[in-house]
Amino acid sequence: MQALVGLTTTELGDVAQTLGQPAYRGKQIAAWIYKRGAETVAEMGDLPKELRERLAAEYVVGLPEAAHRDVSSDETVKYLMRLQDGETVESVYLPYPERVSVCLSSQVGCAAGCRFCATAQGGFGRNLTTGEIVGQLLRMQRDTERRVSHAVYMGMGEPLWNYENVIKSLIVLRDEVGMSLRNLTISTVGVVPGIVALTKENLPVTLALSLHAPDDELRADLIPTARKWKLEEILDACAEYAQTTGRNLTFEYLLIGGVNDTPAQARELAHLLQKKRLPGNVNLIPFNFVATPQGFQRPTKEAIAAFRVELERCGRITTQRMTRGHSISAACGQLRRTVADRLVSLPLS
Repeated sequence: MQALVGLTTTELGDVAQTLGQPAYRGKQIAAWIYKRGAETVAEMGDLPKELRERLAAEYVVGLPEAAHRDVSSDETVKYLMRLQDGETVESVYLPYPERVSVCLSSQVGCAAGCRFCATAQGGFGRNLTTGEIVGQLLRMQRDTERRVSHAVYMGMGEPLWNYENVIKSLIVLRDEVGMSLRNLTISTVGVVPGIVALTKENLPVTLALSLHAPDDELRADLIPTARKWKLEEILDACAEYAQTTGRNLTFEYLLIGGVNDTPAQARELAHLLQKKRLPGNVNLIPFNFVATPQGFQRPTKEAIAAFRVELERCGRITTQRMTRGHSISAACGQLRRTVADRLVSLPLS
């Protein structure tokens, strides 16, 4: 059956009209899905009984099922979401004292092939629909009394390879759920056509570039698909995005012990960003213990500190991602690999 989640108020009004009801019923349906968190049509108590019956016969709300949850000691919750066709994706609930953020997947698996990523080892399945993207957030919102105010498209998949559905999901989160676009972040490995297209949208979302290396040779080794676009081309597109939207960028840099964590590489990275006059911070992410054929290791605390000091000495604002959910394999792809083969027998937890 068709899913209602992911449709706008206008589109839900069209659904109501096809069922012989006035278009304003779409606003009521939207409120139940996006504001009240309804999971079934039966919950929509202020709709006429006839409409509820006809809706239920042809449509489902379509929220993904929380097939598995792991809760960390820091209250991070890692979800394995099961979609209507049985495919699974990962989502993460990230509570902070001042806000609640969630991490969303945009694809089943990923084709980027990053050698350090557990998701990449599982290959690519398909793009998620708009409703499947938004539904992850709504599912997590149902599980908390706190309002989810921020979202990052940093889960499974490359968002800019699912461009149309990702863009529509941003609009749905803004117009239907009521989130600020300034609180939404799209992460990319550097898909230049997607960055160019996103620039033309002129939406004030934060763009996060997964750099992970200060030169093309090392980056191509870590991210095989990065060979399609040189750093020069990627950073030019990012500079245009920043100029058009007025938004600072985030440069994600995964630190891998003995691979990309030297002070010399930090200097090279700082000079690369300064050359393009790119605004924004470098966010350091220590490697999160994913088993890889290359045997990648987490950098030492000393190496992390030295890398950060060198970046800051070169004038780059530098942050370090807080380690969240480490005890529950919160790195993208780890939970799916761990439990996907036994989903059928897993109870909800």
